[in-house]
Amino acid sequence: MTPEEEREIRFREEAASRLFSGRVDFLLSAPQLKFLPEPTVPEIAFCGRSNVGKSSLLNALTGRKAIARASVTPGRTQELNFFEVGDPLQFRLVDMPGYGFAKAPVKVVEKWKSLVKSFLRGRAVLARNLVLVDSRHGLKDVDREMMKMLDEAAVGYRIVLTKTDKIKASDLERVANKVADEARKHVAAHPELHLTSSEKGMGIAALRAAVIEDALGQSWFERS
Repeated sequence: MTPEEEREIRFREEAASRLFSGRVDFLLSAPQLKFLPEPTVPEIAFCGRSNVGKSSLLNALTGRKAIARASVTPGRTQELNFFEVGDPLQFRLVDMPGYGFAKAPVKVVEKWKSLVKSFLRGRAVLARNLVLVDSRHGLKDVDREMMKMLDEAAVGYRIVLTKTDKIKASDLERVANKVADEARKHVAAHPELHLTSSEKGMGIAALRAAVIEDALGQSWFERS
């Protein structure tokens, strides 16, 4: 990497950090599509298996301790939770219901699936989805089902490996390569794989910049 490229990366990450250090507020929870906020700004959605570290990642990205509630009980997020970023408002983050919950009643699971599918297929302002994958386990069948759903809905997504501090470097490299190889077979998957640790802060700055580029475009950085 050239010095110029390194400076550009630092500039993007610092600009992204400044935006997220400003206003980030919880807006509403939507148990049904009729409760969705007006589609007036771009949205970036987060999804993943229950207990993948989604709430922790949202907190790390926004630099807050509890903007999203982390829980020891997997599957706590049962609605679409919206957070607004920027003053004036720039874009929204959407915390989607976790999937792969073994203990939830079948009817509840089907209700959640229906909500998510309808949201993905009908939300015109949805700019990108982030599919969170626990680096200790790699892709599971429920992740593949989600990726297929996103492919079919023509919603572009990035794959984010979480909890990378909990795994040996050699194992992480093996998992990352395997996930990246599989992602290449999916038409809606972004080629870049993000390796993150909410606890240690690894990869968070780069993911912030990627989220803002997806939501607001490269031109936002040029204006910053």
